[in-house]
Amino acid sequence: MERLLGKTIVKINKDDDRIEFICSDGSEFAMFHSQNCCEHVRIEDIDGDLDDLLYSPILQSESVSDDDFESNFKFEYQPESHTWTFYKLATINGYVTIRWLGTSNGYYSESVNFEQTN
Repeated sequence: MERLLGKTIVKINKDDDRIEFICSDGSEFAMFHSQNCCEHVRIEDIDGDLDDLLYSPILQSESVSDDDFESNFKFEYQPESHTWTFYKLATINGYVTIRWLGTSNGYYSESVNFEQTN
C-alpha cells in the first residue's frame, strides 16, 4: 500500500471483488483476491467516497488486518476462519476505508492482493 503514497489517482474502477487505481504517472494498481476452493474474499464495505481519492496526492495509505476482530457481524454461515482487512486511504479531499472480509475453512488464504499491474 505504501506505493500509493504521494501518487495522484486519476481513475478508479470497482466491482464486487476488485478495485483498480490508475495514477497520473501511468502506474496502475489493483486490489483483488484470486478465489480458490473453500474460501471467499470480497469487499464488504466502503466507508467514504472513492471520488475523494481522485486528483490529489495520496497522503495516507495503509492496511490493517485482524483475524481475531469480533463484531456483531452476522455471517450467512459460520466460517471456520475469517479475516478482516481494512485499507485506509486519504487525500486532502477526504478519507476512505475499504473493508474486505475473507472467510474459509481455515486452510486457504483470506488475504487481499495489492499489486502493480503494469
